[in-house]
Amino acid sequence: MRTSDEKRAMRKTANPAALLRAQLSKALAWHDAHVDFDRAVADLPRELRGRRPAGIPYSPWQLVEHLRRTQRDILDFCRDPNYVERSWPDDYWPSAEDPPSENAWDESVAAFRRDRKALQRLASNPDVDLFGAVPHGSGQTYLRELLLVIDHTSYHVGELVAVRRLLNAWNPGS
Repeated sequence: MRTSDEKRAMRKTANPAALLRAQLSKALAWHDAHVDFDRAVADLPRELRGRRPAGIPYSPWQLVEHLRRTQRDILDFCRDPNYVERSWPDDYWPSAEDPPSENAWDESVAAFRRDRKALQRLASNPDVDLFGAVPHGSGQTYLRELLLVIDHTSYHVGELVAVRRLLNAWNPGS
């Protein structure tokens, strides 16, 4: 079933590229089929942000910061002709289970949201050839990079919800 925004977009244009751009932009903050990032991070008590449930290799903080770092890396790759590849896994995962400061959680969440908006602008920009290769890459297209962010975020948001459940910090009805 199409949303009113999708119906409006279809009426405005029969341009498949515009429809694809609108769908990609929407999918970057997807919440139709599952919990989105904003809901997954909402209202997590400060004292649980650095706690790892038994048998799980990361805390909520490590998941949130990994999401932020990875999304930022892909955004930088798409925009910066002087992009330098980062080191896996050290540059993508924080080593500490706890946020390093009182404000680190909120700063990471805000940075994730800012970069998500920038990716939505990239997806919506008709001057960006979605099927064209990123000029300084090794064959990756802008479409591939956007789909990678969507897929990666969805995967780890699901993990964050599971970690919150294990910490007894998830209310599916809220």
